[in-house]
Amino acid sequence: MLSLASARIVLGRLKAPASLRLSRPLVMTAKLIPSRTLTQKANSDDELFNFSGRWVYNEGLRLAERRRVFDVAGLRRLAAESVGRNPSDIVSLSKLGEGGFNRTFLVTMRDGFEMVARVPYGFPPVYFTLASEVATMNLLRSSGVPVPQVYGYSPGSDNAARTEYIFMEYVRGTSLNDIWSTLELEEARHKVLSLSFSAGGSIYYPHDLDGLVARRKPIPLEDGRFCVGPDVNPIYWHGRRSQLDVDRGPYASGEEMLVAPARKELAYLKQFGRPLLPFHRMRRKGYRYQEQSPSDHVANLHNFLRMVPSLVRGPELGCFCIRHPDLREGNVIVERSTSSESGSWRIVSLIDWERTTILPKFLQESVSQHLHVYSAHSSLNPPWGPNATPSLPKNFDQLSEREQARAEDVYRRRFVNHLYVHSGCPWMGESLDMKVSLIRAVENWEKLTARRRKADRLLQLFQIGSHIQLGGKAVDGCYKKAMRYCQEALKGELEDAETDEERANIRAHSKDRQVSFNRGVEIQRFRD
Repeated sequence: MLSLASARIVLGRLKAPASLRLSRPLVMTAKLIPSRTLTQKANSDDELFNFSGRWVYNEGLRLAERRRVFDVAGLRRLAAESVGRNPSDIVSLSKLGEGGFNRTFLVTMRDGFEMVARVPYGFPPVYFTLASEVATMNLLRSSGVPVPQVYGYSPGSDNAARTEYIFMEYVRGTSLNDIWSTLELEEARHKVLSLSFSAGGSIYYPHDLDGLVARRKPIPLEDGRFCVGPDVNPIYWHGRRSQLDVDRGPYASGEEMLVAPARKELAYLKQFGRPLLPFHRMRRKGYRYQEQSPSDHVANLHNFLRMVPSLVRGPELGCFCIRHPDLREGNVIVERSTSSESGSWRIVSLIDWERTTILPKFLQESVSQHLHVYSAHSSLNPPWGPNATPSLPKNFDQLSEREQARAEDVYRRRFVNHLYVHSGCPWMGESLDMKVSLIRAVENWEKLTARRRKADRLLQLFQIGSHIQLGGKAVDGCYKKAMRYCQEALKGELEDAETDEERANIRAHSKDRQVSFNRGVEIQRFRD
């Protein structure tokens, strides 16, 4: 385990120059632009293909990225066939909305039936993203989570429409954006988080991955219809990163997933890295308008990788679940309940599951949640986003010991999420944000690792108790294991000791220590 002294050595030279202090951290987010809802009206084909938003600079490039030409008649025919209709039944196909990664159309039939057709812009990895979203929605729907029904899809463009597409249910209702409501989201949130998985990555139908995944084989889920495959998180695919032969999962352990984004970025910088001006022009003054070498960021990433084994260990590494990738009011569709006199609002659908990732539970807060669900412990667990540096409550010293322990656990978990997000973000000509985060990690090393050491020490006690009988006799065949566990426990006690006198007492009692165990838990005081 990396000690505080070792951590300080690792990062001893990481000092933020006064000239480079910036007012706030800035991390690239996956959602580059907000969703745009448009008036439903007849559109010419050209309007169906083009984006209607504006950019302050690089507008031509951004619009070209979002122009998507397809066969309109072919899309109409495929849409009709997906619900057992004829193309002649369709009376209109109009633009419904524009998001960060796709364009949505409303398909209306003569009898009033409506459905959604969604076409991606073309940002990598189109195939994996679309195939994964469909499988994710169908798995959630079969588990009782309110999501739209999928009528049909094609993750490739070899079809009559000459584009990738998803056809799905058009959910009528009101977005939470449009009402004043204190809607209770805990039940829906619980249904999603209660789904457990054996690996990290993204969800697929096995047949959609046939012949496509070479580095790692898909991992089947308990429901044999689905499997876990490559992670569709945009950080792995941004720009030329999509060309890299790097590990994108599936991941069998949480530690593999925690380090993968940093290793991806190291591979990118090794192959494509060069000095750059910071992409964010308003921050260039802080760097004296000089191009920045990626070497500092490479050092930051290596330092982060050295920290990882000390930050997260134990059972939490193997527990995976999913979370909505962009939980905001506009993605929660509600309607008034007709079964109650109060006419309260109820959720009818959670939409926009694009780029959903299965993550270890300890990394769930790396997914930004714009819509927060409050709990009884909100004062100790306030809303937080992974781009912000975590901090302990201001009244930490006035909290009870139990509340302090809970606050420290929240703080540690959030700092791990914070470092995970920074380590995976594409390098954009800046290294200061990551460096500052690492410096703060070292400054708060005891709080970040103390409770982890406590859990490790308890595990050691269980291991010792299961291999050593009263009086010190090793269980038959377990002498070497028993000795190793005792040596590790002694080493841990010495590391945690705060004075020379305490260390001397530990050594003096280590050779002939009388210990009693009750189901593996030491009765005699064992410092943790």
